[in-house]
Amino acid sequence: MSDNSTQPEEKGFFEKVKETIESLWEGTKDTAEDVKEAAEENIEDIKEKVTAKKATTAKKVATAKTAATKKADAVTAKAKTTASEVKAKAETKAKAITTKAKDEAASAKKAVAEVKAKAATKAKAITTKAKTEATEAKKAVASKTAKAATAVKKKAAAAAK
Repeated sequence: MSDNSTQPEEKGFFEKVKETIESLWEGTKDTAEDVKEAAEENIEDIKEKVTAKKATTAKKVATAKTAATKKADAVTAKAKTTASEVKAKAETKAKAITTKAKDEAASAKKAVAEVKAKAATKAKAITTKAKTEATEAKKAVASKTAKAATAVKKKAAAAAK
């Protein structure tokens, strides 16, 4: 007979909590990276559009050239403000997601600490009760033994007379 079990070991509560926290953390990091990449792509697209508009305006007449330059500068400024807004939103969202993940991790850690504290308290109570019961049992056995020894001594004394 073998004591080895053929079934896989089931994960405990703490391992499950740890895996949940890790998956949440990874998910938030991936989301933040995706948002950041999308913002960078938008910036690149806007820069390409602005440079294309600047190239076509360079071919026009000198008077139209100054107007086109002003317009291109306005578009560039707008593109920069839009890009900075998108980037700021992406960073804000990433920070919010990270904060949420940290809060969830902290609450999970608190729950784990509470469970550990309850388990320790219960273990102490059980240990105390067991010690009390063992002491009472020892006292009962000792008193019975003392009574039996007294009775045996009396019989021995009676038999000796």
